[in-house]
Amino acid sequence: MDINRDEIRKTAEQIRKDCICMSTRANFGHLAPALSSADIIATLYKGIMNYRPDNPQWPDRDSFILSKGHGCLALYSILSQVGYYKRDLLRDFASKCDTMLPGHPEIKLPGVEANTGSLGHGIPLAIGMALAAKMDDRKCRVFVLTGDGELEEGTNWEAAMIAAKHKLDNLVVIVDRNSLQLGDFTENISQLEPLEDKWRAFGWSTKNVNGHNIEELLPSLNSAPYETGRPTAVIAHTIKGKGLEIAENKIEWHHKVLTREQYESLKDNLGLEALE
Repeated sequence: MDINRDEIRKTAEQIRKDCICMSTRANFGHLAPALSSADIIATLYKGIMNYRPDNPQWPDRDSFILSKGHGCLALYSILSQVGYYKRDLLRDFASKCDTMLPGHPEIKLPGVEANTGSLGHGIPLAIGMALAAKMDDRKCRVFVLTGDGELEEGTNWEAAMIAAKHKLDNLVVIVDRNSLQLGDFTENISQLEPLEDKWRAFGWSTKNVNGHNIEELLPSLNSAPYETGRPTAVIAHTIKGKGLEIAENKIEWHHKVLTREQYESLKDNLGLEALE
């Protein structure tokens, strides 16, 4: 794959614009959790993963599971940008009961690998996919993006032990380490640190990266697995609400969205499209 770093940055910027637009239009959504993951998701789809939008079930594809399903605004944007469906569909986010773009991703939408949003399920699902790929001798990888608050779910750590036992070096877990969750900073709720040491103790190869720096993300994700026979955990340090100054690192913005008035006041500065 030819990797254009400027294209990845532009893609991440468009993800953020789409997230702001979709959530404002719907007056609904988890905006800040989507904004923190934009650079990670753009890097995966524009610089790392092998996939075919014209054949979503291609057996040898790399798979991506958004375990933090509430951040689906970013996933919907990237899937439209790489051609899984027309971008006009983004207007339907949370617009009706049977929308293709609900508040958490569902497999009825092309490009979505798993229904997610009930936290703690993404890594266990990915283990089954990675193990199946190993058994079928398919040279593909499974990527999971999990929230750091989500790591308080015990199923993740049970899954981490299983992945190490089966030597799933085709599995890459990326932790969106923005240090915030629904009601407070993560360390005020349940102590995660030393997070890298915990992953390593469970038998994983680990690395810390700046989750907004493409120059760090690209080699860190592309070089996985770091060790043969070990799954990979990439702890990507991010800012919740990145790119929207009034939302950055603010607890209350976990599930807040812009009002139409705020959107209009920021539209020209952020290069946002007009809302009809």
